Amino acid sequence: MASTYSTDLSLELVATGEKAGLWGTITNTNLQILQTASSGYTTLTLSSGNTTLSLADGSASANGKNFYIKLVGTLLGNCTVTMPASTTGGTANRVFIIEDATSRTTSNYTVSVLTTGQATATPVPVGSTLLLVSDGATPLTSIGMMNKGYHSISDANSPYVAIAGDQLIVDTRTNPVTVTLPASANVGDEIVIIDGYNFFASNNCVVGNNGLNILGAASALTLSTNRQAITLVYVNATQGWTYKTNTA
Repeated sequence: MASTYSTDLSLELVATGEKAGLWGTITNTNLQILQTASSGYTTLTLSSGNTTLSLADGSASANGKNFYIKLVGTLLGNCTVTMPASTTGGTANRVFIIEDATSRTTSNYTVSVLTTGQATATPVPVGSTLLLVSDGATPLTSIGMMNKGYHSISDANSPYVAIAGDQLIVDTRTNPVTVTLPASANVGDEIVIIDGYNFFASNNCVVGNNGLNILGAASALTLSTNRQAITLVYVNATQGWTYKTNTA
């Protein structure tokens, strides 16, 4: 009987009596794969479009088997990173970390991650580090955000469509800036907006509601106080987004 492969990491499973003289090589490769899965680190360069990670059979260099994946590169379009839903051995269950170190300061391009076949991707805020779980039978989910990076935006980005977890330093020195909230939200989602240059009174920052309530009203919120810094948290459909903090 020929070798088969395990689920998740596609370790080579040698049948009894097979692969004479190759057990050492196969075992060492399997150990390298286990090491990669427990502490492996790799970089993944993004530009635009979808990039599917690899869980190739018996491969210690397949990038999807790494525990820590750092995203780099200058974005030229929206990017999606896809974890395969299965391997030769069956459903692939993966727990892994994604760090965003891409360059998208002057663009509104997005980065997201999903499992093959999933309709809605999980957004990756600029500069953030996410702990993720991928189960081929269910959508990929974020276990938690280990680091929330800050993202500087100006009139060059306006209107900027925010995603949950964004921490935005807003530059209104030249013109007003519009930050549009997500079209959908989950209870507990948060977005931070900060006057980075003490200019909100001169050039306002307008927070667009995008169909959801802000402070219980279906209308935009205008930030017009210098040095204002707010954290909006989504609480329910009635109140929508409300202040967690509001300082100036």
